[in-house]
Amino acid sequence: MANLRDVRLRMRAIEQTLQVTSAMNLISTSKLRKGRRILEDTEPFFLRIQKAMLDIYEGAGRVESRFLGRNGTGSLPPERKNGRTAILAVTSDKGLAGGYNANIFREVAGLCESVTAEKKSPILILIGTIGYRYFIHSPYLILENFSFQSKLPQMDNAREIADFIISQYLWGMFDEVHIVYTHMYSTVKLLPARRQIIPLDARKMQEELSASGGEKRVELQFEYVPSKEEVFDALVPLYVKGIIYGCLVEAYASEQSARMTAMDEASKSAEEILEGLHLSYNRARQAGITQGVTEIVSGSAALSG
Repeated sequence: MANLRDVRLRMRAIEQTLQVTSAMNLISTSKLRKGRRILEDTEPFFLRIQKAMLDIYEGAGRVESRFLGRNGTGSLPPERKNGRTAILAVTSDKGLAGGYNANIFREVAGLCESVTAEKKSPILILIGTIGYRYFIHSPYLILENFSFQSKLPQMDNAREIADFIISQYLWGMFDEVHIVYTHMYSTVKLLPARRQIIPLDARKMQEELSASGGEKRVELQFEYVPSKEEVFDALVPLYVKGIIYGCLVEAYASEQSARMTAMDEASKSAEEILEGLHLSYNRARQAGITQGVTEIVSGSAALSG
C-alpha cells in the first residue's frame, strides 16, 4: 500500500506539471504569433533604416563627428578613447525558455573576453531580469539594467535605452557600444547575434546589411544642411533607437519561440513519465490484488483442512 501511495503522489505531481507546461505552451504560442506579426512588420523598417544610414554615411566623405570617429572610419581619435566598451545584452525577464538565455550568456562572455584581450574594460548594460541575475556574479561592471516584464517591446522602450546609451556615450563613459541579441532565422533556428551600434563603421554596417539580405545603393550624392556634422548628430540617435527597437522585437519573438519549444518538449517528457508511472501503478495494484486473493485462498484451505 505504501508503494501504491508513493506512485499516486508522483502521478499527481507529474499531472500538475503537465498542466503547467501545456498552459505555458499555449501562452507562448499565442505570444509568438503576435510577435512574428510585429517582427514581419518591423523587418522592412529595420533593413531600410540600416540601408539609408549606410548610404548617407558613405556619401558624406570626410566627417568629424562624435558618432563617426576620425575620418568616418568607425574608430575614435586618441583623445576620445577611454578604453571602455559597452555591451548591451538582451535577455528575458522569465526563465523556462530552453537555451535562449544561456546562448546569450556565452556570446556576451566571449565578447567580454575579446574586449579584455584588446586591453579594454567591458561594461554591461542589461535588458532582462535573467541576465541581471546571471551577470551580477560576474567580474564585469553592470552600468544599468532595464526590465519590461516580458511585454511586447514598444518604441518608448527603445527610446529609453537609446537615450541612456547616447547620453553616457557623449559624457565619455565608454567609447563604443555593441548589442547582443537573439536572431530568429526560423522557429527552430535561434542564434545569438552581435552588432556594433556606435561609433558607426561602414564596413561592419555593410556586412550586417548583406547578411540580412539587403544591398546598398552606390554613387549617391547628398546635400547636408546646415552641415554634415549637425546632420549626423541629429540622425545617429534616431538610427540607434531604430536598431535597438528592431533587436528588441526580434529577441522577443525568439524568446517566445524558444519557450514554446521548451514547453512542448517538457510536456512530451511529462507524458512519457506519466505513462510509465501508470504502468508501474497498475502492476503494483495487480500484484496487491493477486497477493490478497492468494491469502484468502490459503486461509480458506487452512480452515477447511
